[in-house]
Amino acid sequence: MFCTLCMYFEITCLFLLSGLHRLQFEGKTSFGMSVFNLGNAIMGSGILGLAYAMANTGVVLFLILLTVVAVLSSYSIHLLLKSSGIVGIRAYEQLGYRAFGTPGKMAAGIAITLQNIGAMSSYLYIVKYEFPLVIQAFLKVDKPAGEWYLNGNYLVIIVSIAVILPLALMKQLGYLGYTSGFSLSCMVFFLIAVIYKKFNVPCPFVDFALNATAGGLNVSATDPGGEDDPACIPKMANLNTQTAYTIPILAFAFVCHPEVLPIYTELRNPNKKKMQHVANISIAVMYIMYFLAALFGYLTFYGEVEAELLHTYSRIDPYDTLILCVRVAVLTAVTLTVPIVLFPVRRAIQQMMFPNKTFYWPRHIAIAFVLLTFINLLVIFAPNILGIFGVIGATSAPCLIFIFPAVFYIRIVPKEEEPLLSVPKFLAACFAGIGFLFMIMSLSFIIIDWTSGTNQASSGH
Repeated sequence: MFCTLCMYFEITCLFLLSGLHRLQFEGKTSFGMSVFNLGNAIMGSGILGLAYAMANTGVVLFLILLTVVAVLSSYSIHLLLKSSGIVGIRAYEQLGYRAFGTPGKMAAGIAITLQNIGAMSSYLYIVKYEFPLVIQAFLKVDKPAGEWYLNGNYLVIIVSIAVILPLALMKQLGYLGYTSGFSLSCMVFFLIAVIYKKFNVPCPFVDFALNATAGGLNVSATDPGGEDDPACIPKMANLNTQTAYTIPILAFAFVCHPEVLPIYTELRNPNKKKMQHVANISIAVMYIMYFLAALFGYLTFYGEVEAELLHTYSRIDPYDTLILCVRVAVLTAVTLTVPIVLFPVRRAIQQMMFPNKTFYWPRHIAIAFVLLTFINLLVIFAPNILGIFGVIGATSAPCLIFIFPAVFYIRIVPKEEEPLLSVPKFLAACFAGIGFLFMIMSLSFIIIDWTSGTNQASSGH
């Protein structure tokens, strides 16, 4: 297993080097590779929370919401590409500057910073909860007695100092980080494992401790009379206090918009129609993967599924070899993705606070150190990954997907080409309104859920 882990690190380093090399050749990326790169930008840790979202909405309602968010994401990319084509700008923050001057640039920079901080926090949260389980499984520790090396908070700090910080201190790492190709392969492995385990986990499942006490007896989904257990019947529609997190989780899972324009720049023989095809295919592929991961994760655990899907499997068998391999793969992927995501945050901070300053090593190192320290504190003291998905998904994600593309479009497209009351600009205004509505409703429901004292977001597993 450790040899496999070393191989993963080696492959990832190769991806890093090839990514740095490719950045020197703008405009030469093939259509297929562009689809792959944008798919990697879309795919993230959000996939781990989708089964929980389906459990709190039902299969049909979840599919409707997933479809709506995917279609709206595609439309917002259309708005970005149209605005970019008119002014010849292929950077999200610069579109904000072109539309609203410095306030627009600052707003876009802040939203991207929050979004990426949320992404990094969710990655390290996975390290916090999954890494101890991996070590525990390797050492065959059934009942931890408070060992420091099984404490997720300590492990997050160690991983941050030993792995993430050295990579984050590199002068160049590439805008998108082509290690995302490796991350995507890990997520495909995760999806295959989730589908496979659906047909190997009895329903209702028995917790590992109880199962061991009972001598490993299997529990079937039917009682002796042959009737289905009510706990093993999927719900087609479901509404409860946790349903409020569904749209933010979905929005979080589809955010790729800051990366769209750089990928457009690298596309061979670029034009708006071609890049829109790239976006549509990427979103369609991720849509299918998201739905399958959510569906089979939900059909494995039903109402018992947790906000972070992988964590639920340890309740069945913490020593399961397949799930252990999945954990190692996902842990490696998310750990090595954190420094990639940190780079655009640092660049956004430098553009907002030191716009005319040249590269300076002390500042470069200080920003990375402060960011990692802040994110570590957030992960250590945030009780649940759901809170990260919820808050970030309810704030920065609607801005990046809905609000900013629409208002930038309305401001940038000349009135001579499209009058303010034209159908395209009216649709863009409605689109921005939907974003504001999603943000206000989601935040309201989440705050109400937190203050009610009955949520899962405010309690640990």
